[in-house]
Amino acid sequence: MATIASTWASPPTRPELIETLVSGVDRYNPNNVGILEDYLYHQIRSEEYDCLANLAILKLYQFNPDLYNPDVVINILIKALTSAPFPDFNLCISLLDERPPSANTDEPDPLPSLLPILTSLYNLLQQCRFPAFWALYKSDQVESLRDNYTVECVGFEDAVREVAIRAVKAAFTSIGSERLGTYLDLAGPELDAYIAKLGWTKDSSTGVISIPANPDNQIESTVVHENIHLPQLVKVITHAAQTA
Repeated sequence: MATIASTWASPPTRPELIETLVSGVDRYNPNNVGILEDYLYHQIRSEEYDCLANLAILKLYQFNPDLYNPDVVINILIKALTSAPFPDFNLCISLLDERPPSANTDEPDPLPSLLPILTSLYNLLQQCRFPAFWALYKSDQVESLRDNYTVECVGFEDAVREVAIRAVKAAFTSIGSERLGTYLDLAGPELDAYIAKLGWTKDSSTGVISIPANPDNQIESTVVHENIHLPQLVKVITHAAQTA
């Protein structure tokens, strides 16, 4: 857990310049918002992720409403979406309360219409309702998000699959391939290739996939021993007799 927290606070892929901006008082300097936005788009193109740097952008938008860029906000939320079950998405949402109703542009703000969709997708991931997530994500309702945003986010669908795999590893020792396929939105050779990439084994006769043992999917009994010394017991009995 400490390792996860450390990686979240300071990803190994974070450039030194961004580390300086995020770790010091310069994170509140509006002149640096362009650098942080460029770094966000680097994350979009490279499959890297840096929540703390992205939160710094949202905080700058709070302090400087004239800097607000809805496309940047949407991309931040898309990256945070696949951090489930971690609460990055909610952290980002908490910084949108004071955002301006519209950007200083002639075009309408796309965020109000897309935010409920993004929130619904996030909730489905949090609830491990993966088939429902894919159904909503591929629906006409989400066409604008797909065509204008997630299509540009390299590895987005695979990042969603990684969320599902984390949940499966924590809850199963074995799972049917058809069921796993609905979680990953994969079937046939694509699913087989994905399973092989994970290093999992599939029984060709039953279609059952074995999940390697890990601390989360192994049930171990715990025996608790309580040692009460005689002097302590005498004190308890004496106290009970006096208060009776």
